[in-house]
Amino acid sequence: MNIKKAKEDIKNTVRAYLKKNDYGQYSIPSIRQRPMLLMGPPGIGKTQIMQQIAQECNIGLVAYTITHHTRQSAVGLPFIKEKTFDGKSYSVTEYTMSEIIYSIYQYMEESSKKEGILFIDEINCVSETLAPTMLQFLQCKTFGNQAIPEGWIIVAAGNPPEYNRSVHDFDFVTLDRVRKIDIEADLDVFKGYARARHLHPFILSYLELRPQNFYRTENDVDGIQFVTARGWEDLSSLIYTYEELSIKVDEDIIHQFIQHADIAKDVAAYYDLYQKYRDDYDISRILTGQAGADIYAKLFRASFDEHLSCVELLISGLHNYISDALTADNLTTEAYAFLKTYQIELKKQIQNSSDSDSAAPGSDISDTVSKVNHSNGNIAATSNTAHLDCGTPDPKSSIPTENGLYRVLLQKKAAEYEQENKAGLTSPEQKNFQLKLLELLTAWTPDSSLPPKEAFLAAKSGFDKQCQTRIDTIKKASSALENAFTFMEEAFDEGQEMVVFVTELTMDPEASQFITENGCERYFKYNKTLLVGNRRAAILKELDRDAIYSNPNEYEF
Repeated sequence: MNIKKAKEDIKNTVRAYLKKNDYGQYSIPSIRQRPMLLMGPPGIGKTQIMQQIAQECNIGLVAYTITHHTRQSAVGLPFIKEKTFDGKSYSVTEYTMSEIIYSIYQYMEESSKKEGILFIDEINCVSETLAPTMLQFLQCKTFGNQAIPEGWIIVAAGNPPEYNRSVHDFDFVTLDRVRKIDIEADLDVFKGYARARHLHPFILSYLELRPQNFYRTENDVDGIQFVTARGWEDLSSLIYTYEELSIKVDEDIIHQFIQHADIAKDVAAYYDLYQKYRDDYDISRILTGQAGADIYAKLFRASFDEHLSCVELLISGLHNYISDALTADNLTTEAYAFLKTYQIELKKQIQNSSDSDSAAPGSDISDTVSKVNHSNGNIAATSNTAHLDCGTPDPKSSIPTENGLYRVLLQKKAAEYEQENKAGLTSPEQKNFQLKLLELLTAWTPDSSLPPKEAFLAAKSGFDKQCQTRIDTIKKASSALENAFTFMEEAFDEGQEMVVFVTELTMDPEASQFITENGCERYFKYNKTLLVGNRRAAILKELDRDAIYSNPNEYEF
């Protein structure tokens, strides 16, 4: 199976293993919770899906590459302990706690997560001295004489012998105690992952043209040559940074990641060509509706491969607009939740104040409503602010101040993020989002000496601006999407290039989410007419929905 299906199976298993009955006991007892054993080629994302599963299930993750350990660190160090049996004293050998078991307890203490996944990588590549320990681990869920804490699920991973000559085969007894999952590299799954993680568009463009070069392992007179999914992702990160620093990316650099001489040479040649296409087809002009006759003339003379490269450039540029829109939407949603909490706490503060006659902040944040009506791709935005009636305080009483409540809540929010990051499950993209949100909320911090009403209005004014930013960003993304379809129609009509364009939008998680929420008539049209029969059914099944286009939705802030 592919890595996406493996993730789904493991996630469902985690949910089943951690389900408890009415008495708080695990529905499937520990002895029946078989460890999962993932077997597949290196670099296809086995470790990444563990992080994703732990985050999505809100549990912990402790990961080890077992080849980095000796028997002593895995089992513990021996020591002599005096014990008495039947009145006689004996010296008995016991063991200190396994470093791996200790790491679980340490993680539980630091992250406050009492359930989780213990992930052991390269489990079938251990040394001869450690191999019996690994067999015991899979069979009995123990290291030495110490068991894995209750609520922790074992997932192990290894490579088949064709990828690693030092692997050890598992015996019948061990295999009968695990759930073995065989995984294969899958380009379509990788492309969806690559879109979501914003891998460099040149890589996606290259793999569209050379799908056979996605994952390769070969042994010849020069030794082993290979290309892995991990190599493509790491190369993407380096190219982004090199481009920002204006450092040339050449074949030698690419070969350090794509460790197959012929493929690295081909990738380097295409990267140079891709740079030329990026200059020739100025995608920013297309997405703002300013595509000139010169662009169409170049396409008319171009090969089909160049057409596909142009489509990938268009998808990449469009993805930037859509990503910005979704980020603005999520920032607004999170900011709304924060300010709603702030308003509630302000009211509690006033109610608990000795001066009970003072007015609570009368402007409910729900009174500021930014509505985005999604209908046929058209976005209409309204902002209504209700009358702010704070009452008339007793002139003899003193009005309480905000007293630093906003800063306290902001510090609490930052502490929550810090706790999440300590658990090691936050992706770089999520960390960037956290920083953006905290930066926004910090900028809205009111003067703590202000009365509650004025303090709340000061913070809410920043939120009102963010609502407008959200509306403007969604409008830009919708406009770019319409301009992209206009260009595709004029350049390629309903040719194979349009099929690729619509398919890429469908398989891109962020693009499909944006279109579902904001609509796009032409996307719906081509999705229905071009992606017909089994192909469309397969794509819709992959997305796990009956249709891409949804009914008009309304979101309130």
